[in-house]
Amino acid sequence: MSLAHLDTRPATVTPITRSEQPAAESTSAHLRAVPTGTEARGFVLYVGIDEDKAAADGTDLSEIVAQLRALAARLSPSSETYAAVALAPRGAGGRDVDVVRLALQDPAALAKHRHTPDDEDRARDGVVIDLSRKRVLLDNNAANLTYKEFELLQYLVLREGKTIDRAELIASLWSADDSDIPNERTIDVHVRRLRAKLGDYEDIVRTVRGAGYRFDRHADVSVQHTSTPSPDLF
Repeated sequence: MSLAHLDTRPATVTPITRSEQPAAESTSAHLRAVPTGTEARGFVLYVGIDEDKAAADGTDLSEIVAQLRALAARLSPSSETYAAVALAPRGAGGRDVDVVRLALQDPAALAKHRHTPDDEDRARDGVVIDLSRKRVLLDNNAANLTYKEFELLQYLVLREGKTIDRAELIASLWSADDSDIPNERTIDVHVRRLRAKLGDYEDIVRTVRGAGYRFDRHADVSVQHTSTPSPDLF
């Protein structure tokens, strides 16, 4: 992982964590009290989003950075900003925000990374998509998917390798009687929520820019089909 810098003005950054304030004072997040003889000089905000997800939201990383910098300047005209984009090999997987924290040398993320066993030493059961029981297991733990999130995943799984556009997903998974029928923009919200619950395996639901979404089976993904063909295919 590496960094692509968006601004050449340097800044020294220190991680921000939640303070351990008494309950009476913890109505909102606070900066941890700085050690004696030091002072807070700024903060770091880790933003996890890849180019495909930004494009699905109708924006791009440069625009997000520009908007955040503009907000900082509006709130505090005397503030200075510095931005960097975390780069990782395409298809590396994992949560975007974790990639950013590691690339920016966040101490907590580095410590966790150092104490994580290598993949070959770690017991991982992968993903089990059980269509008969309508459940998803992630490393042998049940993913807490809603009914609609499972239906969305199942629709893609049953059409493995095929890119499904947003209009087809809406027409197939929502009926005219539904009160929360999404449009082609808000369907992306449903996909984001599904991916968030898939955790380290979020990339089995792939964004095909300008086209829609596709289920990509990995070696650690198992699909358990029902004993009879799904009516979803007819």
